[in-house]
This record gives sequence, structure tokens and C-alpha cells, in this order.
Amino acid sequence: MATKKAGGSAKNLTDSNPQYLGIKLYAGERAQTGSIIVRQRGTKIMAGKNVGVGKDHTLYATAPGVVEYSTKRKVDFDNKVSKKKVANVVSAVGETKKKVAKKTASKTK
Repeated sequence: MATKKAGGSAKNLTDSNPQYLGIKLYAGERAQTGSIIVRQRGTKIMAGKNVGVGKDHTLYATAPGVVEYSTKRKVDFDNKVSKKKVANVVSAVGETKKKVAKKTASKTK
């Protein structure tokens, strides 16, 4: 006869931290250099103009501007055509005018 009562084993007590994946900057929002645009697993959204890809497929801005999303037709290795989303960072029109105005003001001094 057992001198101690058998204790049940504990399962499902460990938990992992959340991944916080998804779109961080939507279309029309301003992006600074290095700001994260999309956190993703795999390249669901491809990098476009002024956008870099991190080692975990995170998309980030390589130049300041406004975030824009578009679609691109891509031919797969088996000649199947698929549409892929593309993230771009384009310079804001008002932002470039301010830079030009600053440059001309500094040259005249």
C-alpha cells in the first residue's frame, strides 16, 4: 500500500508570449526611416520602393515618406500567375516642397 496519495501531473501550465504580428502602418500614414511597416511570418506582403526586409520577414522603411500598398502580378515557378501585395514608401508631396524651400533659404543666406 502506498504511503502517499498519488498526485496528478500538471499539463498545459506553460504559455508563450504573443507575437504581435500584423500591419503596423496603414496606407496614408507617415513612416520615418527604420519604422516597422509590417510584422509577418513569410513574405505575405512583398517589399516595394523604399522598403527593406528583415531576417524575420519584417518590412521596414528605408526612407521617410507615406506608406502605400499595391498589388503586383507574379509568375510562380510552375507558371501559375498570382497577385501579391506590395508595400511602398513614397515621399510626401508637401514634405519635398518643405525640403526644397529649406535648401533655397539656406543658399540665399
